[in-house]
Amino acid sequence: MTSRERPMSPFMQYRWQYTNTLSILHRITGVFLSLGLALFVYWLAALAGGPDTYARALESLASLPARLALAAWSFAFFYHLLNGIRHLIWDTGRGLERASARRSGWAVVVASIAATVLAWLAIAARFGGGAT
Repeated sequence: MTSRERPMSPFMQYRWQYTNTLSILHRITGVFLSLGLALFVYWLAALAGGPDTYARALESLASLPARLALAAWSFAFFYHLLNGIRHLIWDTGRGLERASARRSGWAVVVASIAATVLAWLAIAARFGGGAT
């Protein structure tokens, strides 16, 4: 029996580029936003459950793992929003040139990080250092 070369999937023949990373990150943040809704529903259900239930929920949401998940969720929100706006601009035929696409990609990443940090600083200022 002879061994034959199997064809490779087309995506495996391409060189890795920043656009691959940004596209994959857009999809991951979309999934993460959906999964993160569970925390939001938990908070809403606790709010509807009365003062004791709400106090317990706030306590659990103030834990380090929950805060990290909420920070990641907020980054996912800002990245997905800003990258979606970038795609809407592309739909108008603008910003498709390689240099422009690279600049807008970096702008989305930097602006997403900045927006996340600013949002959490605002939360800390409003609630005394916590999300509670």
